[in-house]
Amino acid sequence: MNLEISNTKKHLSGTIKVTGSKSESNRLLILQALYPNLKISNLSNSDDTHYLQKALKSEDEIVDIHHAGTAMRFLTAYFSSLEGREVVLTGSKRMTERPVKLLVDALKQMGADISYEKNDGYPPIRIKGKKLTTNRVSLQANISSQYISALMLIAPSLPNGLEINLEGKITSTPYIKMTLEILQRAGIKGSFEGNTIKIEPTQEVEKQTLAVESDWSSASYYYSLAAISESADLKLSTYRKTSLQGDSCMAKIYKQFGVTTKFENDHIILEKRPGTKPKHIEENLQNSPDIAQTIAVTCLALNVPCHLTGLHTLKIKETDRLVALKTEIEKFGSEVKVTHNSLELLPKQNFSQNVSVATYNDHRMAMAFAPLGLKIPFEIEDAEVVSKSYPGFWEDFEKLGFKIEKTSI
Repeated sequence: MNLEISNTKKHLSGTIKVTGSKSESNRLLILQALYPNLKISNLSNSDDTHYLQKALKSEDEIVDIHHAGTAMRFLTAYFSSLEGREVVLTGSKRMTERPVKLLVDALKQMGADISYEKNDGYPPIRIKGKKLTTNRVSLQANISSQYISALMLIAPSLPNGLEINLEGKITSTPYIKMTLEILQRAGIKGSFEGNTIKIEPTQEVEKQTLAVESDWSSASYYYSLAAISESADLKLSTYRKTSLQGDSCMAKIYKQFGVTTKFENDHIILEKRPGTKPKHIEENLQNSPDIAQTIAVTCLALNVPCHLTGLHTLKIKETDRLVALKTEIEKFGSEVKVTHNSLELLPKQNFSQNVSVATYNDHRMAMAFAPLGLKIPFEIEDAEVVSKSYPGFWEDFEKLGFKIEKTSI
C-alpha cells in the first residue's frame, strides 16, 4: 500500500496516546516467560511484540519471528537456557542477513548448544536448550546492546547467575541500563560497574504488575512535526520524567529546533513557537541511533545542515539505514554523505517534486519521512510497514490534519 501524504496546517495541535515501548515490552515478556508471577500493563501493540508473544507461546519446532530483530536476539538466549526444548529460530529474508554470531559465540562460551542451519553466523539457527551453569562470559563492548541485554535477561534464571565482561568501549549504554533497571524493578539483584555486569541468580520473584512506559522512539516523530511546523502544541502520553529509554534524549536535542518539553502527570506537552531554527545540528547518537532518521529528515525539511555520528549499528538494522537515508533524501534534491558510522546532510533550498520514498521493509523509514508532508506532498511506498512498531501511526497523523490517500496497492 502506497500513501500520498500532505498537510497544509500552519499550527499543529492535538492529543496522542502512544502505546508502550517496544524495548521495555519485549524485555518484560522474556522476564515474564521466566517468572510467570509477573504481569505487564500498557504492553506495546507493535508487530515485533506480537511475534515475540507468539513465539514464547509456541510449541512448534520452527519458530518464525519475521522482521523482529529484538525477538531474534532475545529468543536465541531464552531458548538456549530452556532445558529440553529444541527449536529452529528463523525469520524474514532480511533477518537471515542480520548477524547473530557474536551472541551465539557468547552463549557457546556459557555451554549453549547452537548450530547454523544454512550460513555460518546467520539465522536460521538450531538451538538445543540445556542448563547453562557457566557464570562468566566475555564479549565485545561495541556491539548491539540487544546481544548484551539478551544475556542479562536470562541471567537470573541460570543456576549461578552471570557475570558479563565487556571488552573495549561500550555503545548503547542506556539500553543496557534499561535492562538492568527492569530486572531490578522485578526484584532481581544486579549491577553495572565499569565494563562488568553482574546479575544474581533468582529462583522466583514477587507477584506484581509492571507498567510499560510509552515509546520515546514513537514520540520522536511528533518532535519532528513540532519542529517543522510554524507553531505547535502537542500532548503525548504516557511518559515519565525519569525514563529508562535512551531516545528520551529527544527532549534535549529538539530544544535546538525551538521545541520545549513540559512534563505534566503522565504526559508530555511539546510546544513550538514561530521563528526558531538552528544554523547547524551536530550530534553523537551512539546511545540513541534509532532517532538518526528522524533528525535527518527534520533537518532536510528545515534546510538545516547536520552531521550525525555514532551510527555504526544502523548498517545491520531492517535495512542499511545509512545507505537508505542517503538514497531517499537525495530524491528531494539535497546531498548526503555517509561513512560506516556517520551521516552529513547538505540541504538544498528547493525540494524536488513528485517524490516517492522507498521504505525497505523498515518501519522507521516510513515514520521518519512522514513529517516532511508539512513542507511538500510526496508518496511513501509500502506504508503499512509502520505496524512493526506503531500500527496506529497513520490514523494518529490524520488526527493532526494530515491528508493521507492511497495511491496504489
